[in-house]
Amino acid sequence: MLNDNNDFKPALLDRFVAIVGDRFALHSPADIEPYVNEPRGLYGGRSPLVLRPGTVDEVSRIMKLATETRTAIVPQSGNTGLVGGQMPDRSGRQLVLSLQRLDRIREVDTRSNTITAEAGVILQNLQEAADAADRFFPLSLASQGTCRIGGNLSSNAGGTGVLAYGNARELCLGVEVVMPNGDIFDDLRKLKKDNTGYDLKDLFVGGEGTLGVITAAVMKLFPKPRGNEVAWVGLESPEKALQLFNLALDRAGSGLTAFELIPHIILDFTVRHIPDSTAPLATACPWYVLMQVSSGRSAEDARGLIEEILADGLERGLVVDATLAANLAQAATLWRLRETMPDSQKAEGTSIKHDISVPVASIPEFIERASKAVEQVVPGARIVGFGHMGDGNLHFNISQPIGADGEAFLKRYGDVNKAVHDIVRALSGSISAEHGIGTLKRDELAATAPPVAIDLMRRVKEVFDPLGIMNPGKVI
Repeated sequence: MLNDNNDFKPALLDRFVAIVGDRFALHSPADIEPYVNEPRGLYGGRSPLVLRPGTVDEVSRIMKLATETRTAIVPQSGNTGLVGGQMPDRSGRQLVLSLQRLDRIREVDTRSNTITAEAGVILQNLQEAADAADRFFPLSLASQGTCRIGGNLSSNAGGTGVLAYGNARELCLGVEVVMPNGDIFDDLRKLKKDNTGYDLKDLFVGGEGTLGVITAAVMKLFPKPRGNEVAWVGLESPEKALQLFNLALDRAGSGLTAFELIPHIILDFTVRHIPDSTAPLATACPWYVLMQVSSGRSAEDARGLIEEILADGLERGLVVDATLAANLAQAATLWRLRETMPDSQKAEGTSIKHDISVPVASIPEFIERASKAVEQVVPGARIVGFGHMGDGNLHFNISQPIGADGEAFLKRYGDVNKAVHDIVRALSGSISAEHGIGTLKRDELAATAPPVAIDLMRRVKEVFDPLGIMNPGKVI
């Protein structure tokens, strides 16, 4: 078992430092601070040392020494996670293993339509490498300028492109993983079809660093769309949005590459608090949809499709008003509105956030039921539910009532959380759609998931990490 009495005597720390060299081992509290605090400030940890290996061999040697000395290791790439999965605890007995220096793109293979990247590659850099090769990598997140592919895989990140292209797991063909004992599992293959036994890579993708350290991956690339048309659509209700979604899917099929549901309240927050933001429509509507239609043939083809969808939506009474981006700059402006919405909510005080998914057809029912349930728990709470309607994932956030005490509101976290998640489970949904479990949802997962599922996960953990040194306290 993990050595909880490990007090990290200097001689032991020196052995870890020797693997990466003193230049790439962080000792001082000031240097360590960015690695032990996360973006929202909810999880602050302690660690005597941050190791920054530059090769897979160094990661392997670190893990071998960790196994020998029963030292807990917390893998971390971009430190943009929102559920505490990348944070050491406050014991001071866990070392942070930063993968930021593993930042090489090893290969772009346009014939196989794959890109092989190390875990520390920034997502935006990967997107740009694909673009330079006249290919498209569809994983897109608000944090793409700082998040890294290792963390994206470990949390099975989603984002705005899941509707058409799938989440990180579906985009990954192969992985390279350093196991807790230092063994290197090299599965960097480009196969789309492989039925030779268990698909082991899928245990590591979404495993949040609890089974091994992802050091590289082979990811799918796609032909670059020749046309991308973006529309901002005003509607009366989520039910009308659902009907518009099915209409768009019927017309565009896989060419429907984004369908984001947005309530007026979060647009209002964004216009008020994000500089240079304006409402796209002269008509204020209770709900909006940000829709994108893409075509591999031409911009004209994409334009024709989205115009047909909107015209049909207007004729059926689904659409109140709409605007089409006239050029790339206008499309980017509409997407910027969507991407800055989470930041705009911060200016409205404290919030209780949920990252849920339900079947797409259940989204209107979920919003109605969950909104009523939250109102009963905290009268006056402001419901800010927005997100990826096309794949059933909503960020169902609750802002404090106007004029309320923020700390008092946050004390109702458990009650609000239970009210929302009870409805999620009643609709056969998930309490974690794309952010992971980490520390935030670990206890709730254990309390509410089927006992057989929890038992199987624990048994997998014991087989892969019998000493419990890999990111302890996360997921299960």
